[in-house]
Amino acid sequence: MKITCLCEDTLYSDKYYSEHGLSLYIETNDTKILFDMGISDVFIKNAQLHGIDLSLTDIAVLSHGHYDHGGGMRNFMNINSKAKIYVSEYAFGNQFNATGKYIGLDKELESSGQIVKAGEYLRISDTIEIFSSNNRKLFYPIDSAGLSAECDGIVAPDTFRHEQYLKITENGKTYLISGCSHRGIINIVNWFEPDILVGGFHFMKQEPTADNPMLCDAAEKLDSVRTEYYTCHCTGEEQYRILRSKMKKELNYIASGQVINI
Repeated sequence: MKITCLCEDTLYSDKYYSEHGLSLYIETNDTKILFDMGISDVFIKNAQLHGIDLSLTDIAVLSHGHYDHGGGMRNFMNINSKAKIYVSEYAFGNQFNATGKYIGLDKELESSGQIVKAGEYLRISDTIEIFSSNNRKLFYPIDSAGLSAECDGIVAPDTFRHEQYLKITENGKTYLISGCSHRGIINIVNWFEPDILVGGFHFMKQEPTADNPMLCDAAEKLDSVRTEYYTCHCTGEEQYRILRSKMKKELNYIASGQVINI
């Protein structure tokens, strides 16, 4: 499987573009997948630099309803009007940051014929599945990190019911792609136990100190399973370095413009 990081907060090389957001172009044996679309058209610019024609993308998947993952959706629709975009049924809800600013999606796009609401679970093919996991047991509590959402007319700490995960089974391995892992990276790893997990861990708001108990606990628990990790975006650069220093297994980081073959 080949994954090209089309958008991330950091740069792999100065020849590429970056912004606070995420977009991954995933090439399986038979499907071209766009996972998240960043904030703007940065993912398109980097795709062009890599010689990737996004008009040939087969499907797109949106990890959750935040602007830094779905802000570029209209730009994608402008160059690819055929690919279905799979979103959570709650993706177009009202999501807010710690100051109460709206950080959700462009609601005008919800009525597009390209949008498909995946529900709690959707099998797209024999090898591609989408999970929402709202009904799964939480082994560890969710940290809203100051983010909130409107549910039944009430704004409260976000439970991230608008988050979903892409699972790909190929060549005898399971791959799980997660945007920000808002529902807790340790929960997600325990739910799926993938061979390889790619995505953000959302530790960027954690104090980047070597004795931070959450980072220490996460490093231990991530080490305790067989999964191989490629992280990015909301993990936080300093937090990533702390995790990497504490983990026995390798913790990889992917940046904007980087290509990995896994």
